[in-house]
Amino acid sequence: MVNIIHRLGIKAPLEKVYEALATVEGISGWWTKDTTGISEVGKSIVVKFYSLQGNEIGSMIMEVKNLEPEKEVRWQFTSGPEEWVGTDVVFKLHREEEYTIVMFNHLNWAEEVEFKAHCSMKWAIFMLSLKQLVETGKGSPSPDDIKIDNWN
Repeated sequence: MVNIIHRLGIKAPLEKVYEALATVEGISGWWTKDTTGISEVGKSIVVKFYSLQGNEIGSMIMEVKNLEPEKEVRWQFTSGPEEWVGTDVVFKLHREEEYTIVMFNHLNWAEEVEFKAHCSMKWAIFMLSLKQLVETGKGSPSPDDIKIDNWN
């Protein structure tokens, strides 16, 4: 299996970072504005992505697998791009000095493919959006995220 891993330090309390990752409102502030569903273990969250012209370019459904306050958020994708179905995203949180450290993992990709490279770069952009949201109160969720190629 192949994984995407990023490490991010955010100058904010653990509870504030956790809230941005563990709630529908929080996710819509850094990943995509069109986030719906119920963020409870066993329930699902739906995310949709749009072009700047307003055309839908993708959507995913993820089941919430774990919500451990101030420690971990875990999702498993049940629909979306073929490469994502069955993969897990895990956010592990801990404190180091004045930073909350986010260890981001998108686990269990079947193989190294060009789409994984695209997604790794986009996850990095969205992790920076998370940092912006928590530190300043305003993130850059889709469709206002940085566009990196002709796939978004």
